[in-house]
Amino acid sequence: MREKKQSNKLISIFFRTFARMTEQQLNLPAYDTRVKEQDGRFMIFDFLRRKYVALTPEEWVRQHFVHYLVEQKGYPKGLLANELELRIGEKRLRCDTVLYDKELKPRMIIEYKAPHIQLQQKTFDQISVYNLLLHADYLVVSNGRQHYCCQMVYEQHTYRFLTDIPDYAML
Repeated sequence: MREKKQSNKLISIFFRTFARMTEQQLNLPAYDTRVKEQDGRFMIFDFLRRKYVALTPEEWVRQHFVHYLVEQKGYPKGLLANELELRIGEKRLRCDTVLYDKELKPRMIIEYKAPHIQLQQKTFDQISVYNLLLHADYLVVSNGRQHYCCQMVYEQHTYRFLTDIPDYAML
């Protein structure tokens, strides 16, 4: 009886958490999410890493954005990687998502924030540090509601903001 009450409590918490997550309207298409409860934590399936990961507001944005890139923008899922670790000396950094070209050169770095987090200069500073190591052609930041994409123009030591995330065929 005690286990059933605990199970019902977890189910109740799950649905409240999931309802809060989905209430935060994203400016991204919906997809069929795979969510489960494991050891009292809620997990979402990451189809790039092929495993369940902790369901956080930022992860909710990441999963929707990656599905958007693959399903709507034609990005090959085999050229995308989530949670790429970078090292600067002893310091370890983690890129949210990286798109590679067929020669495995980084083409795009994507940084996510939770929907309630405003995109500020420090988000752009963060992704710029990653780009010092990767030298990608495109930088994207998104909180699921707002998305910014800029194309690096290395010859002129500048960048230009794009009005939309480019289709893969246009990169």
